[in-house]
Amino acid sequence: MLACSEQVPSRDSELLDPLSIVVTQPPYDEMRLPDGSQREHYRRYAEWLAVQPPSRIAQRRAEADSLFHRLGITFAVHGADEGSERLIPFDILPRILPASDWAVLESGLKQRIRALNMFLFDVYSDQDILRAGLIPADAVLCNSQYRPEMQGIQLPGGIYAHIAGIDVVRAGAGEFYVLEDNLRVPSGVSYMLENRKMMMRLFPELFASHSIAPVEHYPDVLLNNLTSVAPLGILDPTVVLLTPGASNSAYFEHAFLAQQMGIELVEGQDLFVSDDGLFKRTTRGPQRVDVIYRRVDDDFLDPLAFRSDSMLGVPGLLSAYRAGRVTIANAIGTGIADDKSIYPYVPAMIRFYLDEEPILSNVPTRILRNPDDLAYTLDHLSELVVKEVHGAGGYGMLVGPASSQAEIEEFRHRIIADPHRYIAQPTLALSTCPTFVESGIAPRHIDLRPYVLSGRDVTVVPGGLTRVALREGSLVVNSSQGGGTKDTWVLES
Repeated sequence: MLACSEQVPSRDSELLDPLSIVVTQPPYDEMRLPDGSQREHYRRYAEWLAVQPPSRIAQRRAEADSLFHRLGITFAVHGADEGSERLIPFDILPRILPASDWAVLESGLKQRIRALNMFLFDVYSDQDILRAGLIPADAVLCNSQYRPEMQGIQLPGGIYAHIAGIDVVRAGAGEFYVLEDNLRVPSGVSYMLENRKMMMRLFPELFASHSIAPVEHYPDVLLNNLTSVAPLGILDPTVVLLTPGASNSAYFEHAFLAQQMGIELVEGQDLFVSDDGLFKRTTRGPQRVDVIYRRVDDDFLDPLAFRSDSMLGVPGLLSAYRAGRVTIANAIGTGIADDKSIYPYVPAMIRFYLDEEPILSNVPTRILRNPDDLAYTLDHLSELVVKEVHGAGGYGMLVGPASSQAEIEEFRHRIIADPHRYIAQPTLALSTCPTFVESGIAPRHIDLRPYVLSGRDVTVVPGGLTRVALREGSLVVNSSQGGGTKDTWVLES
C-alpha cells in the first residue's frame, strides 16, 4: 500500500492536447446552423415557436413562476439582496437533443462512470493506477477528499458512486466535453423532473407532436438502483434518504425524492447503531435500515469517525458500514474521484481500467502544482478559467475574460500562495440555446448535467438538467450564481 508521502511520477504529457474551443470562436448554436437555417431536430419546434404571440409565451412563463412558487421550489443564493432563498429561474424554451447526439452522450457517460468506480475501488484497495505512475500518489493519498478509513471495506458490487451528475458542455464545432464529475452528493435532479412536469402542463400540444423520451420514471429507476446494492442476503431492503435538515439549500429535493420513491426522509437523530446494525426509530420500535441515500457530506456522517462536533450524522455509522450491515450511497470517500485535481486523469483511467479510448473528451486542463503549468497560467490569467480543486457552485473561480485587472491580480496572489489548490482551463465558448429573457427570445449559454445511476446495471435517464446563464454574455450557469434551468428533450426518433 502506498503512503501519502510516497511520490510516484505521473505521465501528464497527453493532458494538454491543443483544442480550438476557446471564446474566440463563435459559440455552437443548438438551434440554428451557421447559415441561419434550423437544425433538423429543432425544425418542428421552431415552426411552432414562430407563430406563438409573445404575449402567450410571457403568460406561460408567469404561470410557471406562480406554480413553482406554490410548490416551494427554491434554492440558496449566497449574498443575494432578496434573502437567502429564491425561486429557481425556469426558462420555458426547451433544449432539444436528437437521438444520435444522445447515443454518443449515453455511451460516453456509462464508460466514464465505470472507469471512475474502478478507480475508487482501486485507490481503496491495491492502488495499481498509482503504482503505474499514471496519477501522482500524493495527489490522491494526501488529498483531503481521500478517506483512509475506507481501505479494505468490501462494497456490494464494488460500487462507490451510485448516483453521479456529470457536467457536459458543447463547444467548438459542437463536440461534447466533460467539464466536471459530481460524485459526492450530486443535486438538481428534482428540477429536471419538475421542469418536465411544468412543460407538459403548459404546452401539452408540443408533447403530442414530438416523440420525447420520458424522464418521469427516474425515481423508480433510482429506487431499483439503491435496492440492488443492499448488503448481501437482504431480499427486501429498507431504504431511507438522509438529509441534513430543512435548513439545507437542497432540502426541497431531498423531500421530493423521498416522496417520489416512497421511502422515509430521515435526519441523523432518527437513526442509531446497535451491534453494528443501523436502525431507525419508529412508533413501533426500532426498524432495520439497509441502504442510506445520503445527502450529507462525509465529514458530518459519523461524529465518532470524522467531525466530532457534527449533529447531522449517526454515531457508529462507519462501524456498521465496515461490518457490511448497511450500504451508503454514495460511498464514503467518493469525493476523491470528483476532486478537480483528479479530473484531468479520467481519460487515463478509462484507458488503464477499460482498455478503451475515451468517448467523451475532457477540457484541456493545467494542473498548477506543476511548475510549467503554473508559469503558463500566471502569464495568461486574462484568457483562462481558474478553479479551486475543492470548489463548487461557481465559487472560488476566476473567469479571466470577464474579470477586471484588479480581480485578476488579486487572484494571482491566491494562486502564488498555494498553487496546489487550483487548476486552469481555456475559456470555453459554451453552446447557446434560445432563451426567453426580458428583452424577448435571445441566445444564452448552457450546459447539461445528465444523471448516471450505478447498481446492478449502469443507467442514464434520457436528458438531464440543462442549466442556462441568464445574464447576457455570462458563462456561469450555476443557479447559485444567477443561472436558470431548462427542460431537456431527447427525441426518440
